Amino acid sequence: MPNIEIDIIKLEAAASKLRAISHPMRIAIIELLNEEKKLSVTEIFERLNIEQASASHHLNILKNKGVLSSKREGKQIHYSLKVKTLSEIIVCINKCSGVE
Repeated sequence: MPNIEIDIIKLEAAASKLRAISHPMRIAIIELLNEEKKLSVTEIFERLNIEQASASHHLNILKNKGVLSSKREGKQIHYSLKVKTLSEIIVCINKCSGVE
């Protein structure tokens, strides 16, 4: 049996990102950003029909875990996916749940 080297730091980082996206609303945000590439907080909460405070809360979690990046443009902050592999995870999740 081959000796497999485990990088605990990488595993912890991956687990942290997975925990960040393990909420249904955060998955919805990621799917939205996967389709639109860049959206403001207002566009996100209006599209998902949620409160602005709720959208901001979920966006901050995703940003702090390195899932999203943000850029201020005038008075608005626009969010986008930071890691392209997240969209691949969403495709996999959709396949597992029968949605394509």
